[in-house]
Amino acid sequence: MALRVYNTLSGSKEEFVPLTPGKVGMYVCGVTVYDNCHIGHARAGVVFDMIYRYLGAKGFEVNYVRNYTDIDDKIINRANREGVPYNVISERYIHEFDVDMARLFMLLPTHQPKATEHIGEIIGLIERLIERGFAYQAGNDVNFSVDKYESYLKLSKRNLEDMQAGARIEVDERKQHPMDFALWKGSKPGEPFWESPWGQGRPGWHIECSAMSMKYLGETFDIHGGGKDLVFPHHENEMAQTEAATGKPFVKYWIHNGFVNINAEKMSKSLGNFFTIKEVLERYDAEVLRFFLLSAHYRSPIDFSDQNLNDAEAGLERIYKALAGVDERLAGSEDPSRTEECAELEEKCQALAARFSEAMDDDFNTALALGHVFDLVRAINKCLPHAPKALLTQVQVEVAKVAKVVGVLDSKPAEFLERIKARKTEGMDIPIEEIERLIAERAEARKAKDFKKSDQIRDELLAKNIVLLDSAQGTTWQVK
Repeated sequence: MALRVYNTLSGSKEEFVPLTPGKVGMYVCGVTVYDNCHIGHARAGVVFDMIYRYLGAKGFEVNYVRNYTDIDDKIINRANREGVPYNVISERYIHEFDVDMARLFMLLPTHQPKATEHIGEIIGLIERLIERGFAYQAGNDVNFSVDKYESYLKLSKRNLEDMQAGARIEVDERKQHPMDFALWKGSKPGEPFWESPWGQGRPGWHIECSAMSMKYLGETFDIHGGGKDLVFPHHENEMAQTEAATGKPFVKYWIHNGFVNINAEKMSKSLGNFFTIKEVLERYDAEVLRFFLLSAHYRSPIDFSDQNLNDAEAGLERIYKALAGVDERLAGSEDPSRTEECAELEEKCQALAARFSEAMDDDFNTALALGHVFDLVRAINKCLPHAPKALLTQVQVEVAKVAKVVGVLDSKPAEFLERIKARKTEGMDIPIEEIERLIAERAEARKAKDFKKSDQIRDELLAKNIVLLDSAQGTTWQVK
């Protein structure tokens, strides 16, 4: 099966055929570095890291570019509040972003350009747009003329007239059209600036990505990615200005990940309903967070909650317990001959690579791909005492292939389980064995419809700050 990807531009899945055989150019919008990142940023990072890994596993040579927006109104405002130069803020949060990404097992992109290091390329691109009649100077600003570019809004599938009629647009008499956007902004007193043919100023948000992507990937490249919220206006404006300047298609495949939601609302700093990556990693293992973010299809929204994080932890723990059992068996001296009880494990092991690839080739379906790992785990648990060492060694090999792509399951099982145990028992005054015994006793009480006893056990554990979480998969627990 050939790799098929969902292209936002066409609104459908398409076979992935790179412009140059065997090579892929991929640009992903990074972050504006004025604060710590939230897990909405983590999802975009994890999704495109997974895509980067999978394309590499399929034999492509990937040139992966992810930028830093290191000059912006938000950066300037924070610098003014703290009374420091803008680059003190940007460098601080570039460092914090890099730390967060490393903790989530991200591979380093091929290039990580900063907007402020590409002012020359940005000015050159704006000059091309002016020469071709797609941009105009307004004071010390330069704006892109949206009505000169006939294909404007082809990515987001919006209607320019409807948007103008339905939106409250701030009146700017210097604009030829209310939807025109800034390519260059004249600097205000006290703001950082760079010299340009239009006076002192700084680049607009959208133009930086066009300039940097073309520098490292050329005027047309394979994949442009980012969060769904970037489709409009950022990616729409990128496409318009770049194609207007070059007269060529900008990007072949546009890929966008879905939102992280809290109570059915997109997590974002503007809404104030966000958790930073650092806050989440104080309470959950980094591998659990990454596993959670890959547990749904990348284009689907994913709901952030303690219940869902605990479910992800329980699922990952289940996989690692099976792999720990494999390690223990391989460390032992006994090596039973193959029995009929191992036929299912042998079949699941031999088929894992093909089934995993089939799922991933269908628009990077990590949810289905990880489901095949759980099928393998069930087979391991059924026949572990009878499995020959050669088969168990092959299980380790196949799981390692999956781990290389998804960026989880790469820890030593015993070490991961010890980390989870330490997190769960921090500040507790009751042994895990006692918790598990009481949960099993409660399960029997519920099965016998003895709800009084079931409630008593729940209350007993709650009194010791242990909260039980019931789901279709069973009961998990967390410290209150």
